[in-house]
Amino acid sequence: MSASRLTARRAGAVAALAATTVLLAAGAASAHVTVHPESYAKGATDGVLTFRVPNEEDSASTTKVQVFLPTDHPVLGVLVHPQDGWTAKVTTTKLKTPVKTDDGTITEAASEITFSGGKIGAGQYEDFNVAFGQLPDDTGTLVFKTLQTYSDGKVVRWIEEPAGGDDEPENPAPVLRLTAGDTPSAPAKTATATAGAKAADASDSTARGLGIAGLVVGVLGLAAGAFAVVRSRSGRS
Repeated sequence: MSASRLTARRAGAVAALAATTVLLAAGAASAHVTVHPESYAKGATDGVLTFRVPNEEDSASTTKVQVFLPTDHPVLGVLVHPQDGWTAKVTTTKLKTPVKTDDGTITEAASEITFSGGKIGAGQYEDFNVAFGQLPDDTGTLVFKTLQTYSDGKVVRWIEEPAGGDDEPENPAPVLRLTAGDTPSAPAKTATATAGAKAADASDSTARGLGIAGLVVGVLGLAAGAFAVVRSRSGRS
């Protein structure tokens, strides 16, 4: 084997190894507790937040998950969806600043949700669904600090808030972005697309109709011209 081929093969192997390392690093970095969807409109009502908890340990199971909800910008009307094998406990706290709503003034809100009794095994994850009545409209982000406890006693603290920039914290907390205004819904987009398609079809049909009409007129014109020529020749004869 020539030196150039050997060098090229080694370079390819190094590149493949580097790519694999990057992928593994990306996978490890993304294996933390997250909230879905990643964003909601400010003041959104009657929605659901899903906290996804992956198990990072090979020799232990996740046995408890504690999600802490902010009380300076409280999430109102929290309800927990039953989860097979898990028991959910919602802790409420008195708000320093009551929140006025259409249904009255709210003085207490959920501050912690603890899921226990179940197990998340190695290479598995669990989704915990939490319904809310209303999100705050006076902030741009909600940070849900989370503690993940394993069967061997290890506790991972997902509590670090993003500081900005491209560097992600080692143990980032789940963060929900709150945006101004509603995002157009899928049905509205579909209806708009359908209307556009119908308009395009109508335009195409009209164009085809005009084209056919033009052909008919042209054929009739040729026929009339031919008839006139024949009559002219007959008159001369």
